[in-house]
Amino acid sequence: MHMHVARQDGTGQRNLLDQLTLDQLRERRSVKWRAYPPDVLPLWVAEMDTSLAPPIREALIAAIERGDTGYAHPGRAVEAFAAFAESRFGWRVDPAAGAVMPDVLRGIVAGLEQVTAVGDGVIINPPVYYPFSSFIRFAGRRVVSSPLVERPDGRWVLDLDRLGDDLARSDVTAYLLCNPHNPTGTVFSENELLAIAELSARHGVRVIVDEIHAPMVFPETRFTPFLSLAERASAASSAFVLTAATKAWNLAGLVTGLLIAGPGATADLERVSKAARHGTGLLGVIATQAAFESGGPWLDTVMRDLDANRKLLGDLLARSLPEIRYVWPEATYLAWLDCRGLDLGEEPAEVFLRRGKVALNAGLMFGRQGKGHVRLNFATSPGILAEAVSRMAEARHA
Repeated sequence: MHMHVARQDGTGQRNLLDQLTLDQLRERRSVKWRAYPPDVLPLWVAEMDTSLAPPIREALIAAIERGDTGYAHPGRAVEAFAAFAESRFGWRVDPAAGAVMPDVLRGIVAGLEQVTAVGDGVIINPPVYYPFSSFIRFAGRRVVSSPLVERPDGRWVLDLDRLGDDLARSDVTAYLLCNPHNPTGTVFSENELLAIAELSARHGVRVIVDEIHAPMVFPETRFTPFLSLAERASAASSAFVLTAATKAWNLAGLVTGLLIAGPGATADLERVSKAARHGTGLLGVIATQAAFESGGPWLDTVMRDLDANRKLLGDLLARSLPEIRYVWPEATYLAWLDCRGLDLGEEPAEVFLRRGKVALNAGLMFGRQGKGHVRLNFATSPGILAEAVSRMAEARHA
């Protein structure tokens, strides 16, 4: 199949998702490109098919040339994020209330260890990022599901009545929220977040929020950082937030996360042990600082290209697979596709892989609410995206 290289749009800017050929991408050593045989198009795990943002590339090359691969020092990674958060979201972060962690998931575990006891219940909102369940169990806590509900228009939203009941349970002490939500692409509104805070405070439940996709919100949607509500809501003041540059700038292999405490949780943050913070790589910290300090213009361009792919995917599905229900995500580069109209069984991802040689994430990985769904990563070239949908259409008839 022929792939375009470095296509330009009407503004003369290069499409950052169209700079690498399929052959070049197949040279990558990442799990996205090595988990399946070379005849499979991988549109599954959350990696983007881009080159590195120039400021990050330059910072990493400079580090390599210095031989700067010793033990990690946090540098100014938290300060860089604070400046980014203020310019993007109008949210003022006190750098003293942040800590560099090995990654977001281990930051979640560190937060849970401070605000819950072994055996406590932790609420999640399935269908949700599937490692949440295993890491809650890894921390010795129990998973309590409070599922999102699907509205008639296909958007997945909180069921606040059900959530209130679940937060009232005597065994529940923490709520792990994903916002922007993966895999559904929902961004919760300020009013929804205030409702979460009010319910959590009423029942004495501590909130931990994974905001890793916050830099990747599309233009029509406003993102509200949970901790920005701290002055209005005590549950936001006492919350932990996890973030990272790894999704927005494609740095998953340079594991680094940031744990940010609300004003009422700084004492809890200080208790997070050196052992919990251990394991961050220096190159990850360097890349994270460069991303938040200087990666904004590149991110704006890649979001423009992702927005175009978000629309292209809708056009391709409408033409080739109109039975698939696709609601444009409000954030992320992940499409949550309802394939139940195709009658391919509970796991359509298995059919698309076997018959169509397209690797997608299976919906049931995210919870039983994902039955008949797949998660498709559209952070790839328009050519690869078109070929993948073509293969999926052929697979349903094969």
